Amino acid sequence: MIACATAQNVIYSPMVITMRKRIQGILALMAATVIWGSAFIAQSVGMDHIGPMTFQAVRCCLGAVFLVPVIFIFERDKKKYISNWNNPQLWKTGLVCGTALFAAAGLQQIGLVYTTAGKAGFITAMYIVLVPILGVFLGKRPSPASWISVAIAVAGLYLLSCMGDTGINIGDILMLGGALGFAVQILLVDRLAGSLDGLRLNCIQALVCGLISAVFMFAAEKPEIPNILACWLPIGYAGILSMGVAYSLQIIGQKHLDPTPASLIMSLESVYAALFGWLLLKESMTGWELTGCVLVFSAVVLSQIPMKKSHD
Repeated sequence: MIACATAQNVIYSPMVITMRKRIQGILALMAATVIWGSAFIAQSVGMDHIGPMTFQAVRCCLGAVFLVPVIFIFERDKKKYISNWNNPQLWKTGLVCGTALFAAAGLQQIGLVYTTAGKAGFITAMYIVLVPILGVFLGKRPSPASWISVAIAVAGLYLLSCMGDTGINIGDILMLGGALGFAVQILLVDRLAGSLDGLRLNCIQALVCGLISAVFMFAAEKPEIPNILACWLPIGYAGILSMGVAYSLQIIGQKHLDPTPASLIMSLESVYAALFGWLLLKESMTGWELTGCVLVFSAVVLSQIPMKKSHD
C-alpha cells in the first residue's frame, strides 16, 4: 500500500518555489499599480489647494509615519523592533532610493501643473523603455521577448494616453525627467534591496523623499495649514495607500522579478488610471483607448511568459 504524503511533508522543488515567489512578486506589483492608478486622480485634485512640493512633502512624511506602527504590528519578535532598524545598509539604501524617488515624483508632480493627465501618464510610463536601456550598463540584458513587450506597451500607452495630442510643453519635459528618475529608482531597488526589510526600506525612502521635498516646499512655496487640511482626503490617500502601501509592495514584488518585466507590470498604472477615470469620474473611453489598454495588458502577459534558454 502506497502511503499518501501529508501537506506538511510535501517538499517543493526549487523550480516550484521560484515560480511561487515569481507569482507573489507579480501579484504584489499588480496591487501596487491599482493603487497608483487611482492615486493619480488624488495627485491632480490635491494641487487645487496646495503646491506640488507641499503635496509631496506632506504625502511622503505621512506615508513614513503610517509605516512605523505597521512595521511594529508585523514584527515577529517585538523585542527586536528597535534593533532591527540598526542596519547601516538599510539606511544607505533608503537614502539613495529616497533621493531618486524625490527627483522622479517631484518632477512628475510639478509636470502635472503644465500638462494633461493623459500625456503625463504616457510620458511617465516611458520608464519601461529606460529601465532595459539603463539595465544594459548594469549587466542586465533583457531578452528579445522583453524588447518586443516594451514596444507593444509603448504603442498601447500612446493610444491610451495621448492619441492625436502631439504638442510638447515644459510639463512634458519635466515628466520625461520624472520617467528617468523612476527608471533609476526601479534599478536601485533591484540592485540594492536584496534581503532588506521591504517595509522598513520604504519607510526610510518615504522619509528621505519627504524631508527633501520639505526643503523645496519652504524655499519655493508658502504652505498653510488650512490649505493642507482642505485637501486631507487626496493627501491621505496618496500618502497612506500610494506611498505607504504601494511602494512597499513595489520593493517586495521586485525581489522576485527582473527589472524589465517588473517595469512593464508597473506601467499598468496608466491603464488603471484611465479605468478609474472612467468608473469614478464618468470619463468616456474611445476605441483607441480601449485598444491601448488591450495592448498594454498583452505586453505585460507576454513579458511574464518563461522563455526556454537555448543551449549551445
